[in-house]
Amino acid sequence: MTTSSTPPTTPGEQRTESAADVSVGELLGNVSRDLSTLFRQELALAKAEVKTEATKASKGAGMLGGAGFAGYMVLLFLSFALWWALANAMDTGLAALLVAVVWAVIAAVLYVTGRQRLRQVNPTPQRTVDTVKQVPDTLKPTEERT
Repeated sequence: MTTSSTPPTTPGEQRTESAADVSVGELLGNVSRDLSTLFRQELALAKAEVKTEATKASKGAGMLGGAGFAGYMVLLFLSFALWWALANAMDTGLAALLVAVVWAVIAAVLYVTGRQRLRQVNPTPQRTVDTVKQVPDTLKPTEERT
């Protein structure tokens, strides 16, 4: 059996020796090395893609946060405008109280609705529990029999 004295090649580089001149061990080594290189390259690609997507997501989340703050400011100034508009028709203190009551009703409705939705949440992963129950007894850990 002869061994080749050519140095290992990198993926994509042409090999000039025929398969008959190379030992099985060398072929397996080449395959192993190529697979290792491929996995490292795929991992690096995945990391780059995740980093890019995380950057996009963080920018989007920041913009949503800014939009939320802007929406809050709009509601605040609309509340002030309503207060001042009502102050033309009634006492200023009563107008402020009326605006506060409107916001209290909105808060109460949101609280009740949110609480109902949270009560509907099932913390148990039901599908996972069902599939675990379907695992054959032979794969489940057995208790020690005495």
